[in-house]
Amino acid sequence: MDLQTPPQPAPDADSAGFWAATAAGELRLCRCADCRRWHQPPLERCPACGGATGFELVSGCGRIKSFIVVRHPAVPGYLEDLPYVVAIVDLDEQEGLRLPGRLLDADPARVDVGRAVRAEIVDLPGGDFRVGAFRLPDPAP
Repeated sequence: MDLQTPPQPAPDADSAGFWAATAAGELRLCRCADCRRWHQPPLERCPACGGATGFELVSGCGRIKSFIVVRHPAVPGYLEDLPYVVAIVDLDEQEGLRLPGRLLDADPARVDVGRAVRAEIVDLPGGDFRVGAFRLPDPAP
């Protein structure tokens, strides 16, 4: 096992649009063309109405729903970053639209549920992929 390289994504037919967008520096998520519901993870057809889906740009703004502080080496490629925060973020576009990601440059002691965050696209070490991550845009109160 290579301890310097994190696992790399394996794009498939459903997720290819997401990975193409991040490669271009954009955060695009799956959305139904008919009922306009967002879906994450992406699906070929909308489970609500059966409509076709595509990928549309999201703001990347949201609030922390939940988070963990990783203090022990669990994922290769991030040993030097310990401790770090992984958050589940409720995106502003739709209630229940959630996206996981690392919280960049955040002091774990200053992270709280409900804090506003914004997404940015960063390089995934050891490969050709870019991924969404989050950052606290304002200082802690």
